[in-house]
Amino acid sequence: MSESVNSPGGNVRAHIPGLAVTVLATLAAAYVSDHYGAPLTLMCLLFGLAMNFLGTDARLAPGLAFASRTLLRWGIVFVAARVTLTQIADLGPVALLAVMAIVAVTLVSGVVVARALGFTAAFGALCGGAVAICGASAAMAFASLLGERRISQAQLTLVLVGISAMSALAMTLYPVLGHHLAFGDLQAGFMLGASIHDVAQTVGAGYAFSPTAGETATIVKLARVALLAPAMMAVAVFIPREPGAKISSYVLPWFVVGFFGMAGINSLGWIPAPVTDVSVKASTALLACAVTATGVRSNMQALTNEGLKPMLAIVAATLVALALATAAAAFLLR
Repeated sequence: MSESVNSPGGNVRAHIPGLAVTVLATLAAAYVSDHYGAPLTLMCLLFGLAMNFLGTDARLAPGLAFASRTLLRWGIVFVAARVTLTQIADLGPVALLAVMAIVAVTLVSGVVVARALGFTAAFGALCGGAVAICGASAAMAFASLLGERRISQAQLTLVLVGISAMSALAMTLYPVLGHHLAFGDLQAGFMLGASIHDVAQTVGAGYAFSPTAGETATIVKLARVALLAPAMMAVAVFIPREPGAKISSYVLPWFVVGFFGMAGINSLGWIPAPVTDVSVKASTALLACAVTATGVRSNMQALTNEGLKPMLAIVAATLVALALATAAAAFLLR
């Protein structure tokens, strides 16, 4: 595909059909999500897969590619509007180090389990990174970093489905586990914030336990979101974009640099609250469109051929994150 199609400065008219389909399908998914309480990411993915027959239409290809790549990368930049260094510092050094360790071990566990199952390290990083950081948003970010030669649209779709399902299950079961273990508000908030995949489900589970636990879970989750860029840096260094390639440059992709920049500016208080709110909403909208376009572009035959085996890497990483978060809450935050 030519550069003129992939870049926003190319043929704008060629992008309109694919973008129109993406936006309309995303709006429909958002309506269903809002009225029935279903996860937005999952609804976008299902609506995209339902329109998968359009993925072979050459007229839609430029817009769909733009939505699944460029809109995704801008969405990642705007994710940083949720994060301030002050919020993270409020956790204290012990809790912050625990969060960093949980994220690192969970990401590595995804790689190890994927390799044991016969998949590539890149696929393992996709699974482990999605569980360790912020669910679907992280999955999209890692897929964009690794490139389509290492992560197929079918693999990304499977991970998005698995992450959405596990995150919804965690939101329901983890607060019950916290009560069963007789955790206090601080302990429960840390466990929930350090282990649940997506931001919305983390906040919902935290406030379902108690208001104090909800506040703690939100801060811990934001600390994990802030680790997205460092985690992507590590993956960029240890897992090259091309199979068998060596790292030739340590220059980060522009959207990773943008994430750092946005988080830094937001931490300095230079972004007014109304602008921050708009940025958060923009992030949600752009990532939702990217997920929808990914569903439309997915190869359904490859998707069905993968089976359920790839889900095992997600389940394993999820259990690792839960075990580590529960242990940290029990022994470090008493």
